[in-house]
This record gives sequence, structure tokens and C-alpha cells, in this order.
Amino acid sequence: MPKIKTHRGAAKRFKVTSSGKIMRHKAYKSHLLTGKSSKRMRGLRKSTQVPDVQYDNIRKLLPYQA
Repeated sequence: MPKIKTHRGAAKRFKVTSSGKIMRHKAYKSHLLTGKSSKRMRGLRKSTQVPDVQYDNIRKLLPYQA
């Protein structure tokens, strides 16, 4: 049985923690930043967990992570 290839786009966007959670970065932080408040920008800095609905799909894209 051949090895499964990791989806390189997903590998750049998601990180798997040691406990098996998948973390992602938040969107809306790349351009048009002058109209966004400091409070909003601070919130966008933090990474967040992938929702349970998407968890299984992303696990298939990252077969050998954790």
C-alpha cells in the first residue's frame, strides 16, 4: 500500500496540537486594515480551533500529523 500524500495547502494553514486538536488562524487580517479597530485586530491575532464539523475533512488532508 503506498503512502498517502499530505495536502500541502492544508499543511501550511493548519497545525495539529499534541492532544490532537487542529488549530487555524483567523481570516480578515491581510488588507484593508485601516478600517478595522484595534480591538478587532487583537482578536484576529489569536489562533482558534477548527470546528467539529470540519475536523474529519481536515484530518484526511493531514494523514501523518500527530
